[in-house]
Amino acid sequence: MTLLSHLKVLDFSTLLPGPFATLMLADLGADVVKVERPAASDAWGVDQYLNRSKKSITLDLKLPESIESVKNLVKEYDIVVEQFRPGVMERLGLGYEALKRINPKVIYCSITGYGQTGPYKDRAGHDINYLSIAGLSSYSGTKKEGPAKNGTQIADLAGGSLHAVIGLLSAVIYRDRTGLGQALDISMTDCSFALNAISAPLHFQRGLELEPEELMLNGGSFYDFYQTKDGRYFSIGSLEAPFRKALCDAIGKPELHEMSKDSDKASGTAFKEAVQQAILTKDFHQWQEIFAEYDACAEPVLTFAEAADHPQLKQRGMIVEVPDGQGNLQKQIACPIKTSVFTPEYKHAGHKPGQNNAEILRSPNQKSR
Repeated sequence: MTLLSHLKVLDFSTLLPGPFATLMLADLGADVVKVERPAASDAWGVDQYLNRSKKSITLDLKLPESIESVKNLVKEYDIVVEQFRPGVMERLGLGYEALKRINPKVIYCSITGYGQTGPYKDRAGHDINYLSIAGLSSYSGTKKEGPAKNGTQIADLAGGSLHAVIGLLSAVIYRDRTGLGQALDISMTDCSFALNAISAPLHFQRGLELEPEELMLNGGSFYDFYQTKDGRYFSIGSLEAPFRKALCDAIGKPELHEMSKDSDKASGTAFKEAVQQAILTKDFHQWQEIFAEYDACAEPVLTFAEAADHPQLKQRGMIVEVPDGQGNLQKQIACPIKTSVFTPEYKHAGHKPGQNNAEILRSPNQKSR
């Protein structure tokens, strides 16, 4: 038995937030069917990963028979995930109220940039926009260069995907207790705004303006990245006294530990500069060897290829090989959730659109044209 084997999910979402959410559900054992347009293409080149272990059907939702197919399917499904702009599914006759009449227990999750209500609800956006509106970008980055450009999609994944999964599993628990389904309204901007968790109290309770390079964790302290002699970087987060002492010992400057205790801003700046000058004296791999001997919260900034080969991630099984349906194995990132009762089964890399039409759309008149 798998953790979520009792759940059947219809996934109408595209791009990243919804598909990553339903990937997590599929990895945990849910039966996920991806509903795609007949002419769907892998615009980002990631569908084989995001659609792992999911089945795929194609339906043209502009056709009445496709709408009837969805209504027939939803009788047997627990969860619907959609990522259209507000009102689109309602106009198709597939909104929550319509599907609730067919299956009162259905859990209906809508993931959008700004939510189902508010003056921005119909506005287009992307990850960079949601982080900007949520205030996160304003104090990330540097004063000189401005907001930081992130290497991953924080609003999409930490905002949309993870909050959607939390909401869905909460709704499943509620339904188990009451027998009732519900609609979930997941706004990536709302959820990104909530990610201001550690900094918001500084503003609300202390009246501080949140600015780049002014806070302990955004460059206003020595908690930062430091360039090595050969142009690579190390991350140093030695905030607590024992870790700061280990840092000073590791860089061969034990006398700096006393300076690090001083809360004066000038002393903090001087300490940070002294650490940078010390890190510049050795190459990246030399510092790897040195810091391996110290518990100093100092770790190398690895490339993705280096991270995939890191002994910690390898021991944790974070790279798996998944059948691609053509007799080959494809490397993918594993499900990161470890449990004492369940091991994910990676059934296959993402299917081609419509590969499961005959299996799922059983009647000829249910198949899309």
